[in-house]
Amino acid sequence: MPSSPDTNARKARIAAIVMAATMVLWLGAQFLGGQLGLPVRYVFLFDLAAIAALVWALIVTYQVWTARRHERD
Repeated sequence: MPSSPDTNARKARIAAIVMAATMVLWLGAQFLGGQLGLPVRYVFLFDLAAIAALVWALIVTYQVWTARRHERD
């Protein structure tokens, strides 16, 4: 399925927003978890959610990278 440069740019922008928002929310969750004294298992769920979001962003970034390589060829 060929991708247009606009689609690739949109995907890259969304991946960047997800990465930045994930880190901000994760840091906030870590801080609040410590302040509120949440059990470790709940804080670990925040970690897993952050990892899932970052893996998704990595996959999207790889898709954009390969699409741009194919456009060049």
